[in-house]
Amino acid sequence: MTTDHTPTSRRSAWLPPMLVPLRILWCALVAAALLVTAGCGTSPHAATADNGKPTVLTTFTITADMARNVAGNHLNVVSIAKPGAEIHDYEPTASDIVRASKADLILDNGLGLERWFERFVANAKAPRVTLSADVTPISISEGEYAGKPNPHAWMSPKNGRLYVDAIVTAFRALDPAHADDYTRNGAAYQRRIQAVSDSLNDSLGTLPEAQRTLVSCEGAFSYLARDEGLHEAYIWPVNAESEGTPQQIAKVVDTVRRQRVPTVFCESTVNGKAMRQVAQETGAAFRQDEDHLLYVDSLSAKHGPVPTYLDLLRHDATAIIDGLTRGR
Repeated sequence: MTTDHTPTSRRSAWLPPMLVPLRILWCALVAAALLVTAGCGTSPHAATADNGKPTVLTTFTITADMARNVAGNHLNVVSIAKPGAEIHDYEPTASDIVRASKADLILDNGLGLERWFERFVANAKAPRVTLSADVTPISISEGEYAGKPNPHAWMSPKNGRLYVDAIVTAFRALDPAHADDYTRNGAAYQRRIQAVSDSLNDSLGTLPEAQRTLVSCEGAFSYLARDEGLHEAYIWPVNAESEGTPQQIAKVVDTVRRQRVPTVFCESTVNGKAMRQVAQETGAAFRQDEDHLLYVDSLSAKHGPVPTYLDLLRHDATAIIDGLTRGR
């Protein structure tokens, strides 16, 4: 995988609405995209692929993979964001808008992950389902995002199963003719998620108490840490335009020193510069090769290390265990 881990720009999922000129530009883009759709003679709310199957649009690659496991061969499942893309600050293109206008169902994560998504689907006629609706959210406890929900609920396999429940229900409503297939596919996929969850519990459970502090760039592991009894520390709570302030870095440096954390981590879609500074100041190991990066917001390409959601969970667990047992 050859993903560039240095983002060109990063905006928080909770930034205020865009300035007026950008709103005008956005509206023009939407109008132009819909004109293209109309010019092609395509109904805005019809099965859109040549194979005649209903089309399901998801906001990012992880939920697309979940949806495909439930859909089987009955639906076309398309992700708006591509593999390796940062979901928090994704900027939809005109072709993305066309796809949204032609979708039969739209699935989003919710919990404030995709604030850009509200503008994106403003004119879409397809029904919309929020996959995290039944998740018990963990609130961010500090900084400018204090009190807001941590959006990375899928990082808990337990929550992943709730996502699958929501997908099954949505697909049964969309395509009742294949409702039983969606139920069977969902149950089979949930068993696979549970098997991975059991494996994670067994492997992460072997870490001694003194080796259970997970330090990452973004606070994306709160749900997994809760499930597995890990202690979480991070530089910033949610990917934002300004990452790694001196105060944030100093706080993590202090944690790493006090807890004698042997390895610190960063996610595949963000810049690791701030975490490199933490490592330099504390002597902790920090590697950014694909075997040691943590994956959260995106799957890799097909031949990369995490082409599926289950691969992502297994990869991250292996990287965490290897890092936290380093030199012990």
